[in-house]
Amino acid sequence: MTQIKAGKPRPGWWSLSPLFVFLGLYLCTAILLDIQMPIAVAFLIASCFAIAITPGLRLDQRIYQFSVGASNKNIMLMIWIFVLAGAFAQSARQMGAIDATVDLTLLLLPDNLLLAGVFIAACFISLSVGTSVGTIVALAPVAIGLAEKTGVNLSFMTAIVVGGALFGDNLSFISDTTIAATKTQDCVMRDKFRVNFRIVLPAALLVVGIYIFQGWSIELSYEIGDIEWIRVLPYLVVLVTAIAGLNVMMVLVTGIVLTGIIGMASGGFGWVEWVGSMGDGITGMGELIIVTLLAGGMLETIRYNGGIDFIISGLTKRVKNKRGAELSIAALVSLTNLCTANNTIAIITTGPIAKDIATRFHVDRRKSASILDTFSCMVQGMIPYGAQLLIAAGIAGIAPGSIVPYLYYPFIMGGFAVLAILFRYPKKYS
Repeated sequence: MTQIKAGKPRPGWWSLSPLFVFLGLYLCTAILLDIQMPIAVAFLIASCFAIAITPGLRLDQRIYQFSVGASNKNIMLMIWIFVLAGAFAQSARQMGAIDATVDLTLLLLPDNLLLAGVFIAACFISLSVGTSVGTIVALAPVAIGLAEKTGVNLSFMTAIVVGGALFGDNLSFISDTTIAATKTQDCVMRDKFRVNFRIVLPAALLVVGIYIFQGWSIELSYEIGDIEWIRVLPYLVVLVTAIAGLNVMMVLVTGIVLTGIIGMASGGFGWVEWVGSMGDGITGMGELIIVTLLAGGMLETIRYNGGIDFIISGLTKRVKNKRGAELSIAALVSLTNLCTANNTIAIITTGPIAKDIATRFHVDRRKSASILDTFSCMVQGMIPYGAQLLIAAGIAGIAPGSIVPYLYYPFIMGGFAVLAILFRYPKKYS
């Protein structure tokens, strides 16, 4: 698919206006009017606005340009993952895998360490698999079951999984963001890890402390019965294969097949019920898929209209010293991520400019790689139209925006990252 060649629009604030329209509709209505506008409606209006303001093209060409973004290979890959995740989550619930796994978790973890335990588990899994989406797909259904049986707020419990998933996405040696950050900055992964780990570990420990404190009063009133180990097997296989590095789509297909085999063998359901549960799960992801397509098209239109170029040129021309250089790299990748809703793409887009800034102002490339990765993951984890919150909300059956207030780790990680820039930490790399 090739993009339409036409006179490029002149970059400016106007090119970013569709994003402001979306944020105004989705966030301001919730804050000012106490009304939660459906995210799909907010994106639909913003997308129509983006198409309308695109200059130099006929209407059919504008729609085509929008469709180029909606059909981007990364968008389509996300959609296939959403489809498989919905089928697995519902079929696993139907055959009793979630209830059995929740019972096992409650049996192994003390009540007052439940919240911290879920966060640490998400950190470990994401660090092992290198993907926040894969971690959320594997762990979110269990966390949702725990919320239902302990009375913990569902959005809060979902946010714990998302926060832990972002920890590993930021640090893992096999994460796309780590690979992109180190390659664009021309540094070794091991060295970037050392810098990154020193910055985010205090944030993770603080979050663990908060979860221990908040979970201290949890008392389980749910009576745990006998653990049906055979029903736990699908989740164990999903976790083990994910940690082993198997492609997330293959992980989900394996999980779906196992739920069918075990469910029919144990009398949990017949093949008709199994197929029906998969269908219900896929249908339940419908809004999520629509939002993903609309977001992809709108953000591509912003890029075509020069929004990304405008951000890059505006931030790079006012840099005067090393601290300002690091702050500009952080702002550059954060704003780009806000416009692309993909942290890997944001790093690839801004990485070469960040490297030029780092060279010009003598910023350690290990530090610039760490800044790129940390701030992109922070923003990615907090935007309600990012893949992480969309899939977590889709699995939990809640609005993506309801998760944001409970995202302790991304907010605290971002705070520590800013302090690291301001106070020149770690000094060896500053």
